[in-house]
Amino acid sequence: MAVATPGAGKTTFALTAARLTLPRLSGRLVVVAPTRHLKHQWANAAEEFGIHLDTDWSPLQGLPADLHGIVTTYQQVATSAHEISQIVRGGMVILDEVHHAGDELAWGDGVTAAFSEAARRLTLSGTPFRSDTAKIPFLTYVGAQVVPDVEYGYGDALGDGRVVRPVFFPRYGGHMEWTAPDGSEVAASFDDALPRTLANQRLRAALSLEGEWLPTVLRHAHEQLLQIRQSQPDAGGLVIASDQDHAQAIARLLRTRFHSRATVAVSEDSDASNKITQFSNSSDPWIVAVRMVSEGVDIPRLRVGVHATTTTTELFFRQAVGRIVRYTGGRGKAYMFVPDDPRLRHFASSIAETRRHRLETALDDREEREAPEQPVEDDQQLSLFAVHSATAIETDVEDFDPEDIFADHEEGGFDDAPPVDEDDAALMIDLTLLPPVAIADQQSGPVNSRAERERLRSVNSQWVRDLVTVTGLGHAQINAELNRISGVKKVSEATVQQLARRAKGAQDWFDKERRRSSVR
Repeated sequence: MAVATPGAGKTTFALTAARLTLPRLSGRLVVVAPTRHLKHQWANAAEEFGIHLDTDWSPLQGLPADLHGIVTTYQQVATSAHEISQIVRGGMVILDEVHHAGDELAWGDGVTAAFSEAARRLTLSGTPFRSDTAKIPFLTYVGAQVVPDVEYGYGDALGDGRVVRPVFFPRYGGHMEWTAPDGSEVAASFDDALPRTLANQRLRAALSLEGEWLPTVLRHAHEQLLQIRQSQPDAGGLVIASDQDHAQAIARLLRTRFHSRATVAVSEDSDASNKITQFSNSSDPWIVAVRMVSEGVDIPRLRVGVHATTTTTELFFRQAVGRIVRYTGGRGKAYMFVPDDPRLRHFASSIAETRRHRLETALDDREEREAPEQPVEDDQQLSLFAVHSATAIETDVEDFDPEDIFADHEEGGFDDAPPVDEDDAALMIDLTLLPPVAIADQQSGPVNSRAERERLRSVNSQWVRDLVTVTGLGHAQINAELNRISGVKKVSEATVQQLARRAKGAQDWFDKERRRSSVR
């Protein structure tokens, strides 16, 4: 069990371990990720290590001999535990964000059934705790507390330098007025002590675009992003919205009021993963997301965040903050703009305290430390809920010393990292010197990339369509003959070399039919 702060490089650590371990094992590699988007992110990262994983595996198909394994989700593990156990028996599994294994009883049972016979298990998490009491398979507990084998916290990463950025939390209070579901009129600020239900309604009122609280906060966040982009032109901002309609409304506001384009990525959108990838590779200023960019998703250029969701659990908050702290060069800070809700205030204070302690700054500690209320998500149908007004007041701005070593002088870079002693140097790994990865029963030559495999599958499909046209045979007949002449049982199990041989056989057959047709 390895626990590391978001942004510290858990993926790189895990793939290095896999690269060193796989040649000594008889089985293959299975990576389990929480979401479909993270499946592709893992597979792309693995390619850089010479590890080739199938992102589209299903239990109805086999696994080509020139692939090292698969990347799947906890949901698929629950439904295909037996088939996955055959792949990983004697091999290695990486369980990413393993706290999700307790999300549903079936998920935990599936993980146990699928990976009990794996020779090596590496579990990863940036937040190794849950909002409930569900225990996670394969982890060691003392009471209700997970005991990791390796732990690398936010303070450790800040102290090492060039790993994560120091994050600051501009907090905004305000005065909100709304109609509660029972029809009563309510007015309160974030300083007022409220029961949990009313506290949730207060937060919802603040985040509504029917008032001016959220537009005011977005204006300040946008100004902060523009300032950062003067020295880092591709710096990006993330707004975490409550739901799909909320996200679209925020994007419209950014466009109409601040003349800034915003990508919208919501879990209900089947193209959300592609949108995240395109945003990550662009220099566009803003992305607005719902349940898509809060955990694991890697967009290193993010520098500013706005917590505009009614979700108030510590797990979610820390994962959200983790999206904006990855170090990409320069001395700049990261900023998460948050409502001054007591629960969020407590979480932000905890992270800020770690930052101040580790960097040994002289900033005044003016943040209150209130015990968090039991975190809940507002699932209540608020049919009578209506926001009358919401105004924002910036309640906590940390004063920055212009001479602070972490001032926004992007061109300078962090101070050099501490020197490495000889004992540490002996542990470093030069990935360029690692031996090629081998897997059991690999008979088809060197491993090829996912892109080449996908290209050849597409080429084969096109040849089948062309042969149907020139021969008059059906798709099943064409596929069966091409499999026979190329020695392929199933296209889904074919290696890259077999796919290339099959495509060549299809081309020869097509040319032969064309010549025969011209003679006639």
